[in-house]
Amino acid sequence: MAVLDVADLTRALIRCPSVTPADAGAQDVLADALTGLGFAVTRLRFGGPPDGPVDNLFATIGGDGPHFAFAGHTDVVPTGELAGWSQDPFAADVAGGFIVGRGAADMKGAIAAFVVATQRRLGRGPLNGRLSFVITGDEEGPAIYGTAPMLEWMEAQGLVPDSCLVGEPTSQILGDTIKVGRRGSLNAWITVNGAQGHVAYPDRADNPITKLVAIMAELKARTLDSGTDWFQPSNLEITDLTVGNPATNMIPAQALARLSIRFNDLHRGAELEQWLKDVVTRHAPSHKLVARISGEAFLTGPGSLASLVAGAVHDVTGRTPELSTSGGTSDARFIRRLCPVVEFGLPGSSMHKVDEHVAIADLSVLTDIYEGVLNRVFG
Repeated sequence: MAVLDVADLTRALIRCPSVTPADAGAQDVLADALTGLGFAVTRLRFGGPPDGPVDNLFATIGGDGPHFAFAGHTDVVPTGELAGWSQDPFAADVAGGFIVGRGAADMKGAIAAFVVATQRRLGRGPLNGRLSFVITGDEEGPAIYGTAPMLEWMEAQGLVPDSCLVGEPTSQILGDTIKVGRRGSLNAWITVNGAQGHVAYPDRADNPITKLVAIMAELKARTLDSGTDWFQPSNLEITDLTVGNPATNMIPAQALARLSIRFNDLHRGAELEQWLKDVVTRHAPSHKLVARISGEAFLTGPGSLASLVAGAVHDVTGRTPELSTSGGTSDARFIRRLCPVVEFGLPGSSMHKVDEHVAIADLSVLTDIYEGVLNRVFG
């Protein structure tokens, strides 16, 4: 197989407009590259409308010995208003040493670096163990038909890794940060029911807004915690308040709110959900509460895997990366159930933004780092 170029492969992946849950050929590009390297590639499609079907890819090579996995996603968020982009977000044009396009930083560049680093390592001889790729098309979406069912399939096949590196953007300057855990995430939708009526006769109505405001005030008044040695404080944020009342002289029948809690390992999602239920019920017996826990807090922490990746980073960049748990959720929240997992990837300052981009120089350095990780795992 011809020598792969990390910039060319990144651009080929970006040119596939794989906005969740569409794949648009991105995993075909990846499968072709991995098949050419000798991987056994399995395509896994899960789910159906409205959040699917979702295309996923599992690829593996090697045999007995340590089983290491690269994990990531080929799906991307929507582009937003195209008028804000300096160029077509799926053209993957190069400007000033940067590849511009949706998914460049998050995280098609890292996937390309996975592949090119693997080709280099395989060029030195067979692996003393097994290397797998766990690639989903549902990380940016509801994450129902992606990594979670893939892991169940892997367990059934006896293909559980010993450790895993997720290539999410983690850096401000490439090599400065490794994620060794993440806070949990809970989203809740609250509907408070009342009784519609004329504002001049409040005794004949039941204003749901008054109750909802009291609920939000009590929830926001609580300090969930002050953080821990590894995690920042948990926080609850109100993300929407909706009434939609078109009249100035009418008490509405219903008021709605949405909130999000990012919580550290002092809490569990079910305990926070019960707290929400208790507060809402006390203020508004007539209500509807829907909560979705998209991940629990977890900590891999310092240890052999973090040290291995940090060593590879230092060898290439001279930097000693900070071990951090900051930021949002990722598919590491699922993988941690099976094996130790850390995250390390490109600078993420442009991810999800207009003119998302990656420096070609950073792609080259990241490839060197991932190759160093493989050398440390497999010799």
